[in-house]
Amino acid sequence: MSTTASDPLAALGSLPGVPEAVDSVRKAVDRVYGHRVMRRRSNEVTAEAALRGSRGSAALSGADWNLEEVRRRTDFRGEDEARTVGAALRLTAEAGQLLSIWRQSPLRVLARLHLVAAGGATPDDAVGRPRLAGETVDEPLIEAPVPGAEEVAGRLEGLSRLVIADSSAPALVTAAVVHGELLALRPFGSHNGLVARTAERIVLIGSGLDPKAICPAEVGHAEQGRAAYVAAFEGYTAGTPEGMAAWITHCGRSVELGVRESTAVCEALQRGAA
Repeated sequence: MSTTASDPLAALGSLPGVPEAVDSVRKAVDRVYGHRVMRRRSNEVTAEAALRGSRGSAALSGADWNLEEVRRRTDFRGEDEARTVGAALRLTAEAGQLLSIWRQSPLRVLARLHLVAAGGATPDDAVGRPRLAGETVDEPLIEAPVPGAEEVAGRLEGLSRLVIADSSAPALVTAAVVHGELLALRPFGSHNGLVARTAERIVLIGSGLDPKAICPAEVGHAEQGRAAYVAAFEGYTAGTPEGMAAWITHCGRSVELGVRESTAVCEALQRGAA
């Protein structure tokens, strides 16, 4: 059997521009992990990265709050934006608890992520399971056609098999495909963008690329802007080599921007300013 057939994710790693993106991400991650602050205060950097990543993911789902407001707020009930920020924070906190389960049962993890994100905001019988035929999807940022329930079920199974197969593809490629596929499927009735970005985070951490969770891609996705995010995602849904490469490199740039954010945190800690 050919490598492409047995490991389809690996083939994506050789698309034009992708090897360079993978190399650039690896070098950026290595630099921030080598920062002197990481030897003594890595837990503080991880906590700050989690907060900033949550803020970024919520911004892409329509709740673009100032970082200090996210830091200050304790009650995330009430209006839609507050619930979105609360969901993003809960998901980021939950991600680290699901790493070992992800490699064995990605679908269980996705169900758990939706349960955590929904937090009582979705009817109980719709929480933690893929939507059924006729059920609607609330994901205003993504306007691509929504696949039917049967297609969603089949593609989720396919995605699960890819994850469990433990591809030789670089972590960036796997993370980008998981993120893009979940965004394309929108398998749940709500919170799909938040869940997709958390799944990307889980892949990046669990792969060993970012074991201390200090390189929040969500920061970079938000920094590049919603329009750029949607445009890159349209490349994924097109399914062409050029489109897939554009999406993967967009995700790579997002990780690098997350690295830049955490590098600034390290510098601030070193100066005693944070």
